[in-house]
Amino acid sequence: MALPPLLQPANTGEVTEFLRRTAATPLVQGARGRLIFALDATASRQPGWDQACQLQGDLFAAAATLGGVALQLVWYRGYDEFHAEPWQTDAATVQRRMSAVHCRGGLTQIGRVLAHALAETSRHRVNALVLIGDCLEEQLPPLTALAGQLGVLGVPIFLFQEGQNADAARGFREIARLSRGAHCAFDAGSARQLRELLGAVAVYAAGGRTALERLCATAGSEQLLRLTRQL
Repeated sequence: MALPPLLQPANTGEVTEFLRRTAATPLVQGARGRLIFALDATASRQPGWDQACQLQGDLFAAAATLGGVALQLVWYRGYDEFHAEPWQTDAATVQRRMSAVHCRGGLTQIGRVLAHALAETSRHRVNALVLIGDCLEEQLPPLTALAGQLGVLGVPIFLFQEGQNADAARGFREIARLSRGAHCAFDAGSARQLRELLGAVAVYAAGGRTALERLCATAGSEQLLRLTRQL
């Protein structure tokens, strides 16, 4: 069954105001937050890839205005092609790296993304994992086992699903639940939804649940409140 869109597209002024509020959100003092941002770059995402890159780049812009967040870009495509970029604190550098990624045919490698997140957080704490994709072509039990381990270690997974593949939605919801994260469906045209939720994830990585709740109270967004309740 198709999932309803969470938001209608917004105008530029609404997006600008949201990012202003995001930038004004006080951060928790302490170690720099670390956020892994994983992209499915398989061929099924090609039709909307250019727009997706623009929207995904808004996360990096939000993180740059926040400060306190280190980003790692991870992506998979093709036959067993998996890349984890160096950690960066410069959003422009991450955006340039992302713009060089192009889609190729191949199967999903979500298990490798989750295993990579586990390895990274064992070395130095990762605050959250974001994954944007449109399908799930792997056996679910191994993925839920990894997601559960990430949940125990305090690494929530935020899954943003492009399109409305029902099988993927069921798997994504379970992975998010076990990691104590969130699953959000969005349409290619729902720019405000993606910007808003990705900005909220950046706030969460930098300042934790308290900072996210503060942002929700300021923004007055039902969708952000829904996201907070999933955590």
